[in-house]
Amino acid sequence: MNSNRNIRASVSASEDIGKRADVFVSRAAEITRSSAAALIEKGAVSVNGRPCAKSYKTAGGDVFEIELPEPEICEVEPEDIPLSVVYEDEDVVVINKPQGMVVHPAPGHRSGTLVSALMYYCKDSLSDINGVIRPGIVHRIDRDTSGLLAVAKNNDAHLALAAQLEDHTLSRVYYAVVCGHIREGGTVDAPLARHPSDRQKMAVVKGGREAITHYEPVEEFSQFTLARMRLETGRTHQIRVHMAHIGHPILGDPVYGRPTQFEKHHPSLFKGQMLHAGQLSFIHPRTGERVTVEAPLPENFEAALELLRRGIN
Repeated sequence: MNSNRNIRASVSASEDIGKRADVFVSRAAEITRSSAAALIEKGAVSVNGRPCAKSYKTAGGDVFEIELPEPEICEVEPEDIPLSVVYEDEDVVVINKPQGMVVHPAPGHRSGTLVSALMYYCKDSLSDINGVIRPGIVHRIDRDTSGLLAVAKNNDAHLALAAQLEDHTLSRVYYAVVCGHIREGGTVDAPLARHPSDRQKMAVVKGGREAITHYEPVEEFSQFTLARMRLETGRTHQIRVHMAHIGHPILGDPVYGRPTQFEKHHPSLFKGQMLHAGQLSFIHPRTGERVTVEAPLPENFEAALELLRRGIN
């Protein structure tokens, strides 16, 4: 018995000709482009009976065979965990995630996740494109980063938001306290990949995936700067690695940062790095109108800023 679901798709429409294979497969199978690329890399996609590369350009009459794995058996249980909902309609819900909450289940974090909370809150109204472990999850933020996260309540909304991540029309603005002084804005354009010797970390690596972060100062203190960052891409740990790369690690970052006297003197303020996703803007998948939502800085973040404004280190 075949455990996979097979899709056969022909290239016939003029708008599909000349497209990359991962783009065509994404549309044909109604999955995200990254999921399509992963299927191609696993050998689950063929074109005209031959193995397919994701960079292959489609031609009229091409026939694609796509093998989609059966849905996983769900081991994630809904949990009645309070959520800070800052926007919601029939297609999208935007959550202000607290520091310390893991987005989706992983080894060591099977319960207490945002996914479990969403399953309880939204019931069956979550997209299933990313499987049962990540229902509705279009993008994520680190466990110890707070702030806004968009969640898709159906597959059409998921595909639309994922496409906006690809073409950068979904905008994400972060706020961070960084070490040292940033006196003017700039851009970090440095590719990221797994650290060559520590696979738990990311690093700037030649030949890695493109990663671009724009930053600007907001407020300067004696030893630190409150900065605003805008993501052009969204790689794992991107802001944390990029700011450390240019000599301005984020205050309180246990992985890419450096110990400071401020942390030593005020340990109760640190539940993780001082990094907050404060603004999220996207084109609504149903109405086509831009939606912009904001979330205030967490209390511990504001308390740290107040001490820094008073010159207390």
